[in-house]
Amino acid sequence: MTIERPWLAQYPAGVPAEIDVDEYPSIPAMLDESIRRYRDRPAFSNMGKCISYGDVDTLSSQFAAYLLGELRLKKGDRVAIMMPNCLQYPIATFGVLRAGLTVVNVNPMYTARELKHQMVDSGAAAILVLDNFAHTVQEVLGDTPLQHVITTGLGDMLGFPKGPIVNFVLRYVKKMVPDYDIPSAVRFRDALSLGARHALPEVSISPEDIAFLQYTGGTTGVAKGAMLTHRNLVANMQQASAWVGGNTRPGEEVIVTALPLYHIFALTANGLVFTKFGAKNILITNPRDMPGFVKELQREPFTAITGVNTLFNGLLNTPGFDKVDFSKLHLTLGGGMAVQRAVAERWKKVTGVTLVEAYGLTETSPAACINPMDLAEYNGSIGLPIPSTDACIKDEDGNILPVGEVGELCIRGPQVMKGYWNRPEETAAAIDADGWLHTGDMARMDEQGFFYIVDRKKDMILVSGFNVYPNEIEDVIAMMPGVLEVAAVGVPDERSGEVVKLVIVKKDPSLTAEQVKAHARANLTGYKQPKIIEFRDELPKTNVGKILRRALRDEAN
Repeated sequence: MTIERPWLAQYPAGVPAEIDVDEYPSIPAMLDESIRRYRDRPAFSNMGKCISYGDVDTLSSQFAAYLLGELRLKKGDRVAIMMPNCLQYPIATFGVLRAGLTVVNVNPMYTARELKHQMVDSGAAAILVLDNFAHTVQEVLGDTPLQHVITTGLGDMLGFPKGPIVNFVLRYVKKMVPDYDIPSAVRFRDALSLGARHALPEVSISPEDIAFLQYTGGTTGVAKGAMLTHRNLVANMQQASAWVGGNTRPGEEVIVTALPLYHIFALTANGLVFTKFGAKNILITNPRDMPGFVKELQREPFTAITGVNTLFNGLLNTPGFDKVDFSKLHLTLGGGMAVQRAVAERWKKVTGVTLVEAYGLTETSPAACINPMDLAEYNGSIGLPIPSTDACIKDEDGNILPVGEVGELCIRGPQVMKGYWNRPEETAAAIDADGWLHTGDMARMDEQGFFYIVDRKKDMILVSGFNVYPNEIEDVIAMMPGVLEVAAVGVPDERSGEVVKLVIVKKDPSLTAEQVKAHARANLTGYKQPKIIEFRDELPKTNVGKILRRALRDEAN
């Protein structure tokens, strides 16, 4: 099915309509080229310690050799990585990919219940986990297929004396490392030493091999693994590189990576695209510490930063941010959630750089639409479909709607996932016979080809750029004996965009909001936990008994 592509006329000068998907057969092939070009350039820095592209080459090869030579993992095996932004993350991720294995990114804040589901569903054979979160791994280890555990401290790659000091302070002063006991666990630095004894064999990686199992929620509330192939990620890297490339200086970029690399946005935009550009990635481990974050930004001038609306808003409201040196900043990219006009306008006023909004999904690796980088002002749109990408608006019968009409945004291109891991029915529901991915977002297109998100078709709640699915929250709360019925909805929040609100019908009259919150804390990651709890005698429902979440949401908006 051919469609009109009015957006091509709006493409910035030099941006092609199509990209070469086959320039690199795999992510390691791209990495190899960057290592050749930028071997002595700084690649990643964290807490003042920097490693070069040559270091990334050596260390990731050692980790790959450990996985293959010591653990005897086979091509296609899944390796979970559970850590925030630190130097171990890119070393391990590139190591797993160079070994022909599949990365399973894990949110380190997951509860035992959430971690167990992901490990069982993915069939992960090994996990690399930061000490701070190893107690969660210990709790579920016997109920998962995990055979190997590799642990590391936040300071382990920071050198002497800084590394040991950081580890000591986290464990004994800040008490941020709960005790755990996994006798078979191997330390990350020991794994690298063992790997150094093995020659890394030639590993054949095809474009259709799965690079990442990137977990995302669904209307069922059960997290599903989006199968992102090397071709998907290489395509999206090529698409984004073509889009922002004219605005970059390869070998000279310094990008701030505050969003977690386990999230698809930072993974592709910062971890892959800017590695291709030979950039220095400044990894921020804890961006919630805004004063500490601003101090980090004051250390050296940076050229690019990505983030979500709440991150930009937080920076703008932190003392000292307006004193940061923005003289080299030329690229600010916002995604993950809607950018608010007030934040975008204030960002431009303080930094002198337009906050450019982009749109994507885990299922599209993630970029699908980006605004032109030379945009003078915030325009309220999610931008134009990027090279080699088609987008359209469809009605409920699958018909393509004309300009201006609201329907479901659908995306087609080489970055669209292979499907959901072991879920053929859900894959078929998401990707139609013509290859269109149905995003679940309601949108419209204007005459120039700019797309605008109008509403969400699904009942998904968006908290600081993270997807929260009502069914999952409701399932957890419904486990409580004192709960008769429960509905979860998102309500507006200045700080995080939305927060979770629960409306509960009690079975036990003595049930309290504090009891509900305590149960949620034990079973749900922080951003999924309800911030507002309301008790009612009944919930609004359809004539067949389906709870009307929209009615509850509309009351709150």
